[in-house]
Amino acid sequence: MRLFFRFSACMALVLAITAAVAWNARIATAQAQQQATPSAPPYRDAKLPVEQRIADLLSRMTLDEKVAQLEGAWENKSFFSDPNMLFVDDKGNFLPDHAATLLKNGLGEISRPSEHRDPRVMVEFTNSIQKWVKENTRLGIPVLFHDECLHGHVAPKGTSYPTAIALASTWDPALLHEIFTATAAEARARGIQQCLAPVLDLDRDPRWGRTEETYGEDPYLVSRLGVAAITGYQGASFQGPEPRLDKSHVMATAKHFAVHGQPESGTNVGPALYSERVIREYWLKPFEAAVKEANVATVMPSYNEIDGIPNHSNKHLMLDVLRGEWGFTGLITSDYFGPQELRTVHHIVANQEEAARVAFESGVDIELPFNQTYGTLVDQVKAGKISESDIDVSVTRMLRAKFLAGMFEDPYSNADYAEKITNSPEHQAIALKAAHESIILLKNENNLLPLAKGKYKRIAVIGPNANELHLGGYSNQPGRGVSFLQAIKTKVGSSAEISYALGCKITETDPDWDADKVVLGDPALNAKRIEEAAKVAAKADIVLLALGGNEQTSREAWAVNHPGDRTSLDLYGNQDDLVKAVLATGKPTVVFLQHGSPNTINYIAEHVPAILDGWYLGQEGGAAIADVIFGDYNPGAKLPVTIPRSVGQLPVYYYQKPSGKREYLDSSTLPLFPFGWGLSYANFKYSNVHATPDSIGPQGRTTVTADITNTGSVRGDEVAQLYIRDEISSVTRPVKELRGFHRVSLNPGETKTVEFTLGPDELSFLNRDMHRVVEPGTFTLMVGGNSVDVTTAKLEVVAK
Repeated sequence: MRLFFRFSACMALVLAITAAVAWNARIATAQAQQQATPSAPPYRDAKLPVEQRIADLLSRMTLDEKVAQLEGAWENKSFFSDPNMLFVDDKGNFLPDHAATLLKNGLGEISRPSEHRDPRVMVEFTNSIQKWVKENTRLGIPVLFHDECLHGHVAPKGTSYPTAIALASTWDPALLHEIFTATAAEARARGIQQCLAPVLDLDRDPRWGRTEETYGEDPYLVSRLGVAAITGYQGASFQGPEPRLDKSHVMATAKHFAVHGQPESGTNVGPALYSERVIREYWLKPFEAAVKEANVATVMPSYNEIDGIPNHSNKHLMLDVLRGEWGFTGLITSDYFGPQELRTVHHIVANQEEAARVAFESGVDIELPFNQTYGTLVDQVKAGKISESDIDVSVTRMLRAKFLAGMFEDPYSNADYAEKITNSPEHQAIALKAAHESIILLKNENNLLPLAKGKYKRIAVIGPNANELHLGGYSNQPGRGVSFLQAIKTKVGSSAEISYALGCKITETDPDWDADKVVLGDPALNAKRIEEAAKVAAKADIVLLALGGNEQTSREAWAVNHPGDRTSLDLYGNQDDLVKAVLATGKPTVVFLQHGSPNTINYIAEHVPAILDGWYLGQEGGAAIADVIFGDYNPGAKLPVTIPRSVGQLPVYYYQKPSGKREYLDSSTLPLFPFGWGLSYANFKYSNVHATPDSIGPQGRTTVTADITNTGSVRGDEVAQLYIRDEISSVTRPVKELRGFHRVSLNPGETKTVEFTLGPDELSFLNRDMHRVVEPGTFTLMVGGNSVDVTTAKLEVVAK
């Protein structure tokens, strides 16, 4: 027995030792396996702080991978001589075999993937690229996609809202916030993370073809609408010290920085010849608000030059002012071909290497739309011409944008959701609301409008813009929308007979915004068309004339062979002759204008009893204008620009200096229609304008109030506008400046009190020493429905 127990004990000991060895072996094997297949690197850990993830990822990147993050790509075949660089086939399908040539080191951004893709196809395209990059590049850094979203996502079937100048006519920041929240949702659903909008340029020369892209001429109005648009694009979660971009929002891009909207001679990209005082007091205000109030994610420099320095090479503008003074920490992305144009347009550099170095060292983080010059940065770092630490700073900004957008966790989109949200009934309703609010009633002699339903049995719809849907520039095909003619037919149904005549052609060429060739209307052919239109008008009880411009007569002039700027603001295509022929029939006439920039409609303004202006109203514009004409909607929009009598009055923006306008020999100095102008089917009376308190110190604040009464017989919208004038100042100040506005709705007989706040931000200016101050003295306060018809009060600022 003892022997047995001894043997058993020995066996137990052996088994225990064997088990221990086996256990230790398993631990060692597990440890070895763990070392062979390490856990995900810190930059993949969503629980870690963003800055820690960026630092970890940056430490793993090669120089080539870093520079790749500062480059873009675009599938536009016309710019590629090497077919191997194309990552799509003839049908736009993604080519994985070709992708390695372009994407092997990763990529910062891909441009405009939506040009010819419906929602589902676009999602499949963006997802396939994100999947390829994740699985086939060393670090799997996602690609940031950007697109145009000026007045809706510029993509097939995307909701098309009124163009920017029309949206500015609403004077309704809450509406713009709603529109661009919807726009962001559509774009993000298709795989877009950045929209190249809003345009914050001031339009101070309507000859400039990009007028329609702006929110008008006034820095205060543009600032308020710009902030509303940006916070709509980016969402509430992107505000504050720890911004995050949720899956229904995109990064906005404030452009074009800066002084782009009053180019020399009114031609796109012309030099901006203004003093620092003028630039800071007016042109920079909307961008400063975009950075400080809206936390805009990206800024795009403009093509033009200031004081001999092209803005893509302007260190003072981008580094000292934008980043230094305002504290901007986001991305600076070039405008398309901006670095390249330092050589080809401005001639300040001799080659691609210099163009890249000058743009990069001046603050441009990313070259768009694709690599033309920034590919030289790798060799320039190796040659000691550029510091890799400087490269790291820009790469950090790009990586931060991608982390804040949640792209490392989920770069993909859902095709079913994209189809569901794109041009949804909810977004169509917003587009209709926006079109309604954008329509300006310029004139309504003897209350010709609205037309009583059933009163006119024979209605003639005439004009070059009657039977076409015009959406303006930076648009795509929304898949819906009706012409003015069809909208009128639908509205009246069988209660009236509708006749139609072309009248004249604005351009003989189709109004294709992209086409280089533009042929203005042929006078001989138009004479015959006008003769036929007059016959149609003579048989009618009333005539609705659809006039203005089209997408070729005012547009971005991006090349010498692609004109878009103007020497005249008169209506093209013999349209005044058409108006004269129609009026000669003696029939009551209404003019509806669609155009991208103001026209000098002197004859129409004098002789036509009723005039409506809609700029371009978007996909629901036809229905909206028919509603206004027949009284189902009461117009309440106001002009965001001043309408001149002739180009000889330019510049004609309303906030002129006291010495700015003396009488002309051959014309009045007064505009045809003033800034802020717009009538209603209702009437409004202003009273009880006063400031409380009416005496403050330089750092004090006051509340300005005014009562508005609807003295008409129908409900209507009115935009109450507050202007100020500093009566005596050490530096000359404008005769008036907008400092507040409210769009309000009132029932007949109803009175509402509107309130505005004035303080140092609204009352200050740059003195002779370029210091922002509020000087003691008298301010005239002006409240009214436009910049001319105002009720006044006084405010005293006293030294304390």
